[in-house]
Amino acid sequence: MMLTAIGLMSGTSLDGVDVAMIETDGRRIQAFGPSGYRAYTDPERKLLREALAGAVHLAERDARPGVLAEAERVVTLAHAEAVKAFTAQHRIAPEEIDIVGFHGQTVLHRPERKLTVQIGDAVALAKAIHIPVMSDFRAADVAAGGQGAPFVPVYHRALVQSLERQGPIVVVNIGGVSNITYIDGADTLIACDTGPGNALLDDFMQRTTGQSFDCDGRMAAQGTADEAWIARVLEHPFFARRPPKSLDRNDFAHFKLGEMAPADGAATLTALTVAAIARIVPLLPKPPQGWIISGGGARNLTMTRMLRERLAPARVEAANALGWSADAIEAQAFGFLAVRGLKGLPLSYPKTTGVPMPMTGGVIARP
Repeated sequence: MMLTAIGLMSGTSLDGVDVAMIETDGRRIQAFGPSGYRAYTDPERKLLREALAGAVHLAERDARPGVLAEAERVVTLAHAEAVKAFTAQHRIAPEEIDIVGFHGQTVLHRPERKLTVQIGDAVALAKAIHIPVMSDFRAADVAAGGQGAPFVPVYHRALVQSLERQGPIVVVNIGGVSNITYIDGADTLIACDTGPGNALLDDFMQRTTGQSFDCDGRMAAQGTADEAWIARVLEHPFFARRPPKSLDRNDFAHFKLGEMAPADGAATLTALTVAAIARIVPLLPKPPQGWIISGGGARNLTMTRMLRERLAPARVEAANALGWSADAIEAQAFGFLAVRGLKGLPLSYPKTTGVPMPMTGGVIARP
């Protein structure tokens, strides 16, 4: 039976809340609905950065010491505002939506400690929007020994199957962290994080220019990448590990660029993201025939140009060119995952997160 879901995503780039509607039975995509966006304000983004710093020493996933309690309240309120504005704009009544998939804001991801923390109060959100809310998608996977990320591959597979193309195909999501889904037919689904996405670049831009990101990759286009520095970063053992594997947003924050002009720093960090994605190719069963780029990185023209150069002769396309919404894919995915969770279908697999067996997940909060 087809259900109507709204998915919500607030990613590691800390830019805002993506909203998207989808009709699905959890296996096939019947239709895409509209999508929307609610940007975080500068004070909200500052608070979330403080929450990331405050979460470093968390030992319990439900603890909200210090700034984390206020950050959770702000995240919940922002998501409620996003849903209310979206449904009002598109004249959607709450009873027309079967489920909302609420990812929350990741502030700590330490699967080796069986710990992943996404802040956001699903019970309060369900009461505010008067729609059932599914949240806590990653906890069961991590508790069972999985990486708890990436979680979008099962949705990527549904999207790629609708294209009817020869594989292997890789879908790359470039958010704060970059991750890939390798799809070859109906049976082969492999996924992992590949390394930094936009997080290091965004932090560098904020620190050196006051801008929250490198719009269209313009700053990077004016600079020269420090290939020696990139090579040193790529010596980190993470890049040689086979999938599945996952990262916390700040895992590479200790690699400092030193004194460098903003354009050269932006070029270097953009090239690092691209090089890290390219490093996954030898670890895959077969060289991909095509790459589909989604997430915030798909809007960075310098990053996509570098990807085409590094991944040639494979075909590299932006998700939007295929009729997908590069900005809404993750939000759509959590609507899709919410429906799968309702039906008890697997959300993660041994070759996507390393979980011992296919796992469902999610917890429902009712208004």
